[in-house]
This record gives sequence, structure tokens and C-alpha cells, in this order.
Amino acid sequence: MHKIHAKHILSSTNNMNLYRGCTHGCIYCDSRSTCYKMEHDFEDIAVKINAVQLLEQALAGKRRRCMIGTGAMCDPYLHIEKDLKLTRKCLKIIDHYKFGVGVLTKSDLVMRDIDIFTSIHSKTKAVVQMTLTTFDDDLCRKIEPNVCPTSSRINVLHEMKKAGIPTMVWLAPFLPFINDTEQNIKNLLDACLTVGVKGIVCFGIGVTLRDGNREYFYRQLDTHFPGIKDCYQKKFGNAYEIRSPHHKELVSMIEKMCLQHTVLYKPEECFAWLRQFEDKKKSVQFELF
Repeated sequence: MHKIHAKHILSSTNNMNLYRGCTHGCIYCDSRSTCYKMEHDFEDIAVKINAVQLLEQALAGKRRRCMIGTGAMCDPYLHIEKDLKLTRKCLKIIDHYKFGVGVLTKSDLVMRDIDIFTSIHSKTKAVVQMTLTTFDDDLCRKIEPNVCPTSSRINVLHEMKKAGIPTMVWLAPFLPFINDTEQNIKNLLDACLTVGVKGIVCFGIGVTLRDGNREYFYRQLDTHFPGIKDCYQKKFGNAYEIRSPHHKELVSMIEKMCLQHTVLYKPEECFAWLRQFEDKKKSVQFELF
């Protein structure tokens, strides 16, 4: 871990990343790609120590409230967050200024902040999103070795729903010859429907590989799935977008199940709902008058 001073914290689309790098150890992680020009080891987390101050300045100066997102490039609940509480401090700022929030994570540490999500959601909207890839916990531990298993993430979704916090799931990635099976995806979908998620984001059945993350991915395949690397190299070469041979039928299954249970599944609809800011105080006043 090392500390850095950021120049700004919010992107043009009101997303923020409080850390850079990751310790989850997911074997497929795109953020390892050389195109992102990281100047330090991936597991040596860069901590934006002035993030809270920058966020407060940004929100205090905004004319209109909106949804604030975090987790797109770096999980806000890395292992060091347990001690640093940088994400928690930023959530408190978001709550104070009555903005909405959407977080995307793979960690059950997000449960620690359920009190703040509840407070935010009482005024506007708080959304907890989980990435799910593999229903089987043993396989999950090979693919995502340093983060809580799928069963723990599903429990988070269940607890958030019980607390009145809406949830969304990202189903990705699916690694050909490993977790791109009908049974795996059906089990994940059944779990999502059981815990009542608002939407399911899935861009297809496959994975993306670029320079930097491809080499790391192949080394992990050799360690955990001997022989699979040769299948990738023969079938996909150095392609960026790796599609499962079962892509069409599995995407069709996801769409069908979501339609049957009135779950958002089109990415543009999911993102439109995530970006939609709600002012519950104004809504109540409108209903009264």
C-alpha cells in the first residue's frame, strides 16, 4: 500500500475510484492490462488519501444532486478498506449532502456500511451491486481466490433486500471451458431471483483479454486448470473478446428468465435506472398536495 494525492475524485459521469490496484486476486482481471499504465505493482494499492476532502468539495459545489457510483475500475471494499474506512467516510459525505449512491463490489465487507446505505436510501436511492461469476464456492476460490465466495455474496444480496436496499447483479465474466456452463448460470440466476434483485447486467458469455492481463490469466490457468491454456491459444489466439461457444443459448436463457420474473436485463435499462436520482422528500410532498 502507498499513499497518493489525487487531483480530482469524480469523473464526468459522477463515478469515483478511491483506490488503484487490487488484492482480490481474480485471475481474469482486466484492470491488470498494460493500457491502464499503472506505475506500481497491481497488488500494491494506491490510496487516494485526499479522496474524502475532494468528494466533499465536489458535492458541495454541485447545483443538482445525482447518483454517485463507485466500483467500476477498483473495488471500494478491498482488504485495506477494513482499516482505512475510506469508502465508509465517502459514503457519509454522500449521505450528508443527500446524494444517491451505487456501489459495485465482490466483498461482503459492504455489510459493514448497511447503516449508511439505509440512511441514504431513506432520502434518495442507494443500490448495492454484486459481481457473480461462479455458483460453486470451490471453483470460485480458484477464480477469485482472495475475496469472499459466491455464497457470501448472495447472502449480502439477501440481507440488503431485507433492509430495503435495492440490489443489482453483474454476471461476468464467464471463462470458456471453466464456468460457461448452463448449470452454473442457471444456479446463479435462480439465486438472483430468490433474493429479489432489481436487475442483472450481462454483456455476454465470455471474457476479455488484453496485454498484461492475458499473460497473468494464462499463468493462473496453468496452475489451476492444466491444459486449458492450450485450448484458449488454439481457439482464440490473441483476440480481445473471448466468446463462449455457448454464448447465444446462454444469453437467451438469461433474457428469458429475466422477462419471466420482471427483472431488468438490458444494459441500457439497468444503467438508466442506476443513474436515475430520486428525491423521496419531494415525492412525499407531491403526494400530500
